[in-house]
Amino acid sequence: MKIATTKGNTGQKANLIIRKPKATDGATVNNLIAECKPLDENSVYCNLLQCSHFADTCAIAELDGEAVGFVSGYLVPNKPDQLFIWQVAVSPKARGLRLAKRLILDILDRPACHNVTELNTTITSTNAPSQGVFRSVARELGADVKRKVQFERETHFDGAAASEILWQIGPFERKDVERVAA
Repeated sequence: MKIATTKGNTGQKANLIIRKPKATDGATVNNLIAECKPLDENSVYCNLLQCSHFADTCAIAELDGEAVGFVSGYLVPNKPDQLFIWQVAVSPKARGLRLAKRLILDILDRPACHNVTELNTTITSTNAPSQGVFRSVARELGADVKRKVQFERETHFDGAAASEILWQIGPFERKDVERVAA
């Protein structure tokens, strides 16, 4: 768990805690994601699984005791050197704290990610905020970014959603993670 005193978007000092989630956070995470439009909402059950089965590769942030950020991720099956970030949610109350990047780096710094040398995510071509977060993470890690279509609009979404572009950030070394996560 990382604890910091930071200035919130009101300019007042606030206590920020970043920690692994637990099963009792599932409904809270579900509510947080619902308030972070236009994120796709998951079922409460999905969020319960993320907060329990995948807690080592997810992170929750609390600002003065209120959940204001959540990142879900997992180690790619059969590729323990790749962490896939599934979803990033930051409440409007915590904007400006670089919280998304802090949550991602917190996950990368954990023992469960000790062998991770590549960070993956998918982002639509119109999601500039997410692109900015992951460009910033890549810069911090001194890593390259490769992009390619992972899930195509017509082929995978039957035309109902935008294509998802795979961002592959890496390779990077453990020392790079430790340097930027400190």
